[in-house]
Amino acid sequence: MKNIITLIFITIASNTNAQVIIGDDDTGSAISKNSVLLDFATGQNKGIILPYVRTLPTNPTEGTLLLDATNPEKAHVKYFNGEWISLSGDADSNISDALANQPLPEDIKETSISKTIFGGETTTEDGVLVLESQTRLLVLPTVNDVQDIVNPSPGMIVYVNKANAKRLAVFNGSKWAYWKKP
Repeated sequence: MKNIITLIFITIASNTNAQVIIGDDDTGSAISKNSVLLDFATGQNKGIILPYVRTLPTNPTEGTLLLDATNPEKAHVKYFNGEWISLSGDADSNISDALANQPLPEDIKETSISKTIFGGETTTEDGVLVLESQTRLLVLPTVNDVQDIVNPSPGMIVYVNKANAKRLAVFNGSKWAYWKKP
């Protein structure tokens, strides 16, 4: 009997798809939770800090986001869609001080499994955080205004949910750049 109950619990656990909410509440900001892999608590005035890279990946996956620090004095938040596109606009940022606190590339020991995967057990994609789903997505941390974020870090990304100003905001270390749906 004990083995049957254990088998039932293992079967249920292996077929459960959970949504992860990061923050102090358990509701998140998404209205519909059915299509969400990763969500963030509301009212936190925090964002996601993208990885800093000193060398751009040679075979990036479509949708890759990062802070390009190949030239630390001219850092840009970039997005890969067949080519690297700057989300920072024309604004360069000197992030040399921020990089001084980061380990040197030769001190980092990465393996092909040095990643976190949401939505699947395995992936062929490279990345620090890989969202592996055709039907579920990431809901960005939401803020009312980027001015509410105390001391944003270079590479921070948030969604601004302000009346008549809903948009994606990225911080390159010196300036916020905004993107909205055309």
